[in-house]
Amino acid sequence: MVTGRPRAGPWIVVRGRSLSTQVRGAIVATVGGPERARVVAVLAAAGGLASADAATVGASATQLRAGLHISNTDIGLLVALTSAVGAVASIPFGVLADRTRRTAVLGISVLLWSAAMVWSATASSFGGLLQARLALGAVTASAGPVVASLVGDYFPGGERGRMYSFIGVGELVGAGVGFLVTGDLAALSWRAAFAALAVPALVLGWAVFRLPEPARGTTYFPSLEPASTSAAAPANEPAGAAPLVTDAQKLAVERGIAPDPVRVAVDPSRLGLFGATRYVLAVKTNVLLIVAGACAYYFLAGVQTFGIEFVKGQYGVNQALASLLMIAVGAGAGIGVLVGGPLGDRLLRRGRIDGRVLVAAIAASMTPVLFIPALVTRSALTALPYVVLAAAALSAQNPPIDAARLDIMPAPLWGRAEGIRTLLRAAAQAMAPLLFGAMSDLLGGGHGGLLWTFVVMLLPMGASAYFLFRCRRTLPGDVATAALAGTGTGISRRR
Repeated sequence: MVTGRPRAGPWIVVRGRSLSTQVRGAIVATVGGPERARVVAVLAAAGGLASADAATVGASATQLRAGLHISNTDIGLLVALTSAVGAVASIPFGVLADRTRRTAVLGISVLLWSAAMVWSATASSFGGLLQARLALGAVTASAGPVVASLVGDYFPGGERGRMYSFIGVGELVGAGVGFLVTGDLAALSWRAAFAALAVPALVLGWAVFRLPEPARGTTYFPSLEPASTSAAAPANEPAGAAPLVTDAQKLAVERGIAPDPVRVAVDPSRLGLFGATRYVLAVKTNVLLIVAGACAYYFLAGVQTFGIEFVKGQYGVNQALASLLMIAVGAGAGIGVLVGGPLGDRLLRRGRIDGRVLVAAIAASMTPVLFIPALVTRSALTALPYVVLAAAALSAQNPPIDAARLDIMPAPLWGRAEGIRTLLRAAAQAMAPLLFGAMSDLLGGGHGGLLWTFVVMLLPMGASAYFLFRCRRTLPGDVATAALAGTGTGISRRR
């Protein structure tokens, strides 16, 4: 019998599977168990699918212009109108998120996404593609309000920043898929790039329907934090119920921060759409967060649409390498997302009631400063570290801000508040691709036009930091008001 060393192939496969199992186990343990991990993964995939689709338009820009004989302005119009329709549709989806079974709403929407993606892939003209994208924008609007409402009822208040970080990674992975996978497919056919997203949408729809529907006003998963660092539930609370107030709200009540007496007297669970809109826009911190988010997403929308085009012209690389560079940037953004949420939660547990918005404000201040060197240099290698750090600073803002929104808003309004925020933010964001494209054409078109457009569009990024720093003054009172909303007295009501 001949003996010798075992073949390398089977050994590599076994080691690969073992490593994969270890990584998966580590992720599940970090999130807090398999059930938590399943919920986070599905909610992250919902955001990731929308990001992948949005990124696909930018990654396919060259092929769309050639195949449909359109300009940068047309590309911008395509994205802008899709976003505008999604913004309007977010309002009825916000109402559904507060009134109906949320997992069913999201599941049906995801299945309709799949059909709209197939429609996009089969469009024979710019008009046909525009119609398909408008339909897609309408159904993707469900993700924001539904996910926000579900996160509020799935996870304890002191952990929402961290959970939003994990969910945010899914959105970045989706954007990476859009830039890399569908971008490479677009080099062969832009139709294949759109069609490639239809199958994952079907799988995701099935997974959403299998999620448990959390009861409103309770916390589905128990807290992973020690009892001494989070708001403890009273002894008569059933297992799995939410505390009377979240960690931030408990701090506000303990410190005697005065709430708004007008909003405390209002029962948010009885408000219709008009009343809810007035209530949501009366929360000063919420308005400031909406404005700050609009400024940041304004720039980000332009990057998603024209980022590949800019990278190819600025650094002299082909589409495949440009896509890889964008993936490296996405990795930096992923680090920012994973750091921002937990850091805001940690500051909150240490008694900083404004800890979440403070993290976001500092990150927003760093973002435009880091982008400037990348826009000046012509070397991809020189620009890469600056862009990666800028992407990390930009993305670090989102998880703590998303968690802070749930602290300043009563639970019965979470869905509608997110829908209203999406509408107002997207009103500015929807204009970004159109203005990016139109300005670049006005400034001579081509790479030079895009370069100066990106420079000018850094100004809204600086404005975002200003509004976030202002939030630190208004947030404590709004948190205290949310803790007592609907009581008309100083007695807390159940969240």
